[in-house]
Amino acid sequence: MSGTAGPKVAVLMGGLSAEREVSLSSGRECAAALRDEGFEVHTVDAGRDLAQVLCALSPDVVFNALHGRWGEDGCVQGLLEWMGLPYTHSGVLASALAMDKERTKAVYRERGLPVVDSLLAPRDEVRARHVMAPPYVVKPFDEGSSVGVYLVHESANAPPALGAEMPQTVMVEAFAPGRELTTTVVGDRALGVTDILTDGWYDYDAKYAPGGSRHVVPADIPDEITVACLDYALRAHEALGCRGVTRTDFRWDESRGLDGLILLETNTQPGMTPTSLTPEQAAHAGMSFGALCRWMIEDASCRR
Repeated sequence: MSGTAGPKVAVLMGGLSAEREVSLSSGRECAAALRDEGFEVHTVDAGRDLAQVLCALSPDVVFNALHGRWGEDGCVQGLLEWMGLPYTHSGVLASALAMDKERTKAVYRERGLPVVDSLLAPRDEVRARHVMAPPYVVKPFDEGSSVGVYLVHESANAPPALGAEMPQTVMVEAFAPGRELTTTVVGDRALGVTDILTDGWYDYDAKYAPGGSRHVVPADIPDEITVACLDYALRAHEALGCRGVTRTDFRWDESRGLDGLILLETNTQPGMTPTSLTPEQAAHAGMSFGALCRWMIEDASCRR
């Protein structure tokens, strides 16, 4: 697009969630890539005055680089729909569904996609007793990026001492042993499978700190598992009504073969940081970071 200014793009970043810092990093990376692609780019740190800021800016397209609550749970999507601004990623309903981990699992089950048992319970009850036989995981049912995740080992005598950052209602999920796999979907295409290697639990630091994890792309796994991951990720994307780019995470117990593969969640706003999985998979599939960001802008719309 050299010689002419491309459409005016507002990149939403930062925001109000626990994932603010990750979003700022994603936003900076995407803004730089879009400028290199020839777009007129304005970064917007999304605060309570977001509607007024967007009205004053009057962008042609909004690139949503927000993560966590308010940014990927349908809230900002509803605002953008109300304002008639084309935007990237999934729409209101798909965003809300995918952010609510228990409702996501209900959709998975309905479509025959494999998941582990889970339940919602009051935070104080989970602090007081084992509401599920260990090993299990406790996490917010409406956050991402492994924010506030507690692993309760099989030998644990006491329930977890949940911190004040945990919501009043939490999700308790049977622990799924095995390898951490993930697959990105772009439009109607599943790109590949990444094997995520860490020295311990794949928590927030392992996801975002330099050297916190190693990514093997493509994953060194049997063809049967690769095919299943691609199929399940695309089916999850479609079942939730997602648009644009998503990433579905799996655990795979290789001792059980295909029966050991389960879905954890679908992320409607995958990270776009230097250590993020989606840009790596896109690059391996032949799509540069700039081309991926451009595709998202070209895919943007209202009524998503």
